[in-house]
Amino acid sequence: MLRKISIRTPGQGLHEITDQVAAVVRQAAVREGLCTVFIQHTSASLTIQENADPSARHDLENWLNRLVPEGDRIYTHTFEGPDDMPSHIKAILTNCSLSIPVMDGELALGTWQGIYLWEHRRAPHSRSVLVHVAG
Repeated sequence: MLRKISIRTPGQGLHEITDQVAAVVRQAAVREGLCTVFIQHTSASLTIQENADPSARHDLENWLNRLVPEGDRIYTHTFEGPDDMPSHIKAILTNCSLSIPVMDGELALGTWQGIYLWEHRRAPHSRSVLVHVAG
């Protein structure tokens, strides 16, 4: 089963999409298999991260912003603003796809794991994510 889900982000940050992906897995009715999640963008990414304490997401965002700062004079790709090139760099440092096992009809995530769309642009965006479930 292949489904496209649309995620509206309010701007930069980690936005949990575990429930939307889990809903596709349930619809697929696959007992054992693999769920692949793929983002169709080059300025946002996907990650699996802690979903219990929001300070972990905040710290990750601050760390990545320090690692890849806006306004670096080395950037020439700035047509869409100062967060344009940094968003592409952040996307290559993270993931454009994830693979999650499906066990007993559910995502086999750990206790504190959640699936996140990591928006690297400051402005709100509508993001397309493909979810494929095979088993």
